[in-house]
Amino acid sequence: MANAKLEKQLGLFDVYAISTGAMFSSGFFLLPGIAAAASGPSVVLAYAAAALFILPAMLSVAELSTAMPKSGGAYYFLDRALGPMVGTVGGLGAWLALVLKSAFALVGMGAYLALLVDVPIVPLAVILTVLFSALNIYGAKETSGLQRFLVTTLLVILAFFLLQGVMELGELGGAQLRDRYTPFAPFGVSGFLSTIGLVFVSYAGLTKVTSVAEEVKNPDRNIPLGMFLSLITATVIYVLGVAIIVAVLDPVALRNDLTPVATAASAFFDWLPGSIGLYLIVVSAIAAFASTGNAGILAASRFPLAMARDRLIWGRFAEVGRSGTPTIAILVTGGLMIFAILALDVEGIAKLASAFMLLLFAFLNLTLIIMRESGIEAYDPGYRSPLYPWMQIFGMLGPVWLITEMGEMAVLFTLGVVALSIGWFFYYVHGRVPREGAIYHAFARLGERRYAGLDMELRGIVKERGLREEDPFDEVVARAFAFDADEFHDFGSVAERAAVLLGERTGLAPDDLRSGFTGEMRAGVVPVARGAAIPHLRAVGLEHPEMVLVRSREGITIDVPVDDPGVLGDEPEIREGDPPIDPDNPPTRPVRLHALFFLLSPQAQPGQHLRLLGHLATHVDDDAFMDDWLAADGEQQMRETLLREERSLSLHITPDGPTAELVGKALMEVPLPDDLLVALVRRGGHTMVPHGPTRLEADDRLTIIGDAAGIREVADRYRTPLHRPMEPGS
Repeated sequence: MANAKLEKQLGLFDVYAISTGAMFSSGFFLLPGIAAAASGPSVVLAYAAAALFILPAMLSVAELSTAMPKSGGAYYFLDRALGPMVGTVGGLGAWLALVLKSAFALVGMGAYLALLVDVPIVPLAVILTVLFSALNIYGAKETSGLQRFLVTTLLVILAFFLLQGVMELGELGGAQLRDRYTPFAPFGVSGFLSTIGLVFVSYAGLTKVTSVAEEVKNPDRNIPLGMFLSLITATVIYVLGVAIIVAVLDPVALRNDLTPVATAASAFFDWLPGSIGLYLIVVSAIAAFASTGNAGILAASRFPLAMARDRLIWGRFAEVGRSGTPTIAILVTGGLMIFAILALDVEGIAKLASAFMLLLFAFLNLTLIIMRESGIEAYDPGYRSPLYPWMQIFGMLGPVWLITEMGEMAVLFTLGVVALSIGWFFYYVHGRVPREGAIYHAFARLGERRYAGLDMELRGIVKERGLREEDPFDEVVARAFAFDADEFHDFGSVAERAAVLLGERTGLAPDDLRSGFTGEMRAGVVPVARGAAIPHLRAVGLEHPEMVLVRSREGITIDVPVDDPGVLGDEPEIREGDPPIDPDNPPTRPVRLHALFFLLSPQAQPGQHLRLLGHLATHVDDDAFMDDWLAADGEQQMRETLLREERSLSLHITPDGPTAELVGKALMEVPLPDDLLVALVRRGGHTMVPHGPTRLEADDRLTIIGDAAGIREVADRYRTPLHRPMEPGS
């Protein structure tokens, strides 16, 4: 299945497990001793400072991921903001860096396994790579299931380690603690600063989860919250854990120790029988290295998937297998890891690859600035980074400085990866991809190179993401005007009637609204598909969205441009050999419409306008929608075809049965959950908007909207089906 969409299978804990598991391996189980050799006890503060340096990148990618939750994460953001050349550099470089770091994690297991058994490290790493690759092919949910188990095991053991360590610190005398932490920075400020760059890579895995953002449910909430919780967890464990290690181990021994966690644990786990304490630490280390390797394959394989979709590399990488995973991308990623394990000095190169990740973080902060300043209305993040743009400026300068602190080889490796990626761009990509980045939207002097397709693509993403909790879609539908238009024979007369109704409610001039709707239709920017059209406008001074629903069973014929974009963001297919289109006189095609939804939104809320528009388009896309729409009996049922099933309920009051108790009651006396609203009452063939004193009568039909849990409660109380099929005349 080429270019198929990936299923949304990952929840908040999956996001947390991927982010957390991607951070804990060498950063905690191997690095503290090496870092202490460069900075002494100030290594504790270095870990805390490194968390501050990762914060801007985390906040930036959290915002970008909620605006553009697509596979490829960093690559996708860079490509859409800075163009395909920078996207190629970011995509290929990040893919290579993750491959090397994931391979290093699996090789790094050997240092801890060797404490218990003599194992061949390289063959074991190859076998683990094959197993994790197979699991990734089987399914993202299964992969994340293993990730949750590994991370849970890791955190439980580390929590036990920290608890015992804190108790050990309490038993140490003040003199011994002062001795361990004095001098605090024996190698001076330069040693401390260089150590920040060294341990910064311990947090680099935090943003890996953005590569699988397309597979995350409710990304607006789960991605920012998952990464934030993960960063808090990592910072606490790193800082407190390293503080314990420094306090209980001899400074000279620590600087030469490649298993410092195990060594420290032996100092206060001696009360456990036998070697149980050592076994616990080895198990936690194995879980850490395995989770990093597993999360690495999961995240890294999405880079070639996303790049293939954009034609930057071989198109077969975009194919999704039967299990809904990018099979070829996973196989090649696993193959590269095996090659690195067998043929390269993985540890040395992985450390150099960390320098490229720092450069990537700097570009991601720049990307956020570009997207914010582009003015693209379809850029609609569900989360916004605080302290903009100062947070991002710090996030650009900090990583560049840290790269220079990592030494000449790190700089040369980073430049080498950039040069190779640019070479690939000019060899393979240049001339194939007409796309431009949002940077051309951001700078007015380059306005002639604005890429309209980017706005269309972001509109498509808005449609895929759906509504937010605060979007008043159900309320807008419930109070929408609705009428049958069989007596009208052209779009202009329907638009005039809709404009009059909206003008009466909003105070806006009907003539301006009518000309706006008809002008949008003539310009070919109105979403049209499956016998429905969604004329839409935004108006200054409007407080909340309004809508008019129009049905025509006979159909109203209109002419739309041949290259009409379809329903909200589907780009027209451009074929080689097609004649150029005259923008002033585009060819048209007749379309018969049975449904028109005139949407009017506040000018100041472009994001919400697009989300409402996208949700309407989603209804139109449903195969059963038009049949239900044409079969609806009256205005109320027309509205109910658009209401979200899980957030709406049609309740018929009868003189007997569970609803009989409501007959004669004022609406204010009806025991409904606080989050529910009786939006409409249909009585005797007429529909009215009820108020608190409105008394209910037998045979009334209530349309109730609100919170999904409350809707279920009312449905259960009155034994009414949640999704009762509509019947004409019911």
